[in-house]
Amino acid sequence: MPENTSNTSTLRPLILGSTSRYRQELLSRLGLPFQTEAPAVDETPEPGEHPAHLAVRLALAKAREVATRFPDAVVIGSDQVADLHGEPLGKPGTHQRAVAQLQRMRGETVVFQTAVAVVCRNTGFEQTELAAVQVTFRQLSDQQIEQYLQTEKPYDCAGSAKSEGLGIALLTRIENDDPTALIGLPLIRTCHLLRAAGVDVL
Repeated sequence: MPENTSNTSTLRPLILGSTSRYRQELLSRLGLPFQTEAPAVDETPEPGEHPAHLAVRLALAKAREVATRFPDAVVIGSDQVADLHGEPLGKPGTHQRAVAQLQRMRGETVVFQTAVAVVCRNTGFEQTELAAVQVTFRQLSDQQIEQYLQTEKPYDCAGSAKSEGLGIALLTRIENDDPTALIGLPLIRTCHLLRAAGVDVL
């Protein structure tokens, strides 16, 4: 658990409802002490569910589930869904699925819908925010896709690409207003929600 003795104004425990190493690294940038808990949430999309709705629903479900076990804590939940023309693309999990995802996304603009939710059960606080990041992919060859996947193996990333690594070479453009959203946790929006929940970020 990250420790920072310089900030002691947060009276309630802070919990990140995620085991993602990417989100843990991002939240640690704020210098707040926090612990992590794995949320027990079914991430299956509902029939016809839009990616933005899915991301918000899952982020809130994750925060709520952890908050039921830690009712005094301020709990952060987050979820990211790649949105290809209204179709949700999740984490590929396997090499073959990653190849198929990147082949579909080449030359396309994909919206990475990244939602964050903050819940404190004992105070009744519950809010969500959504950061949409527009990402345009290069017209990639099959060989380039294969080379990228063999090098980075981003099988735990929505949309099969890690922009903070070699995945940046797959892209021609990124448009967003919350720079860390594409990595998995929009910190500007997270700070806003934490302040609203009574957490002194500074």
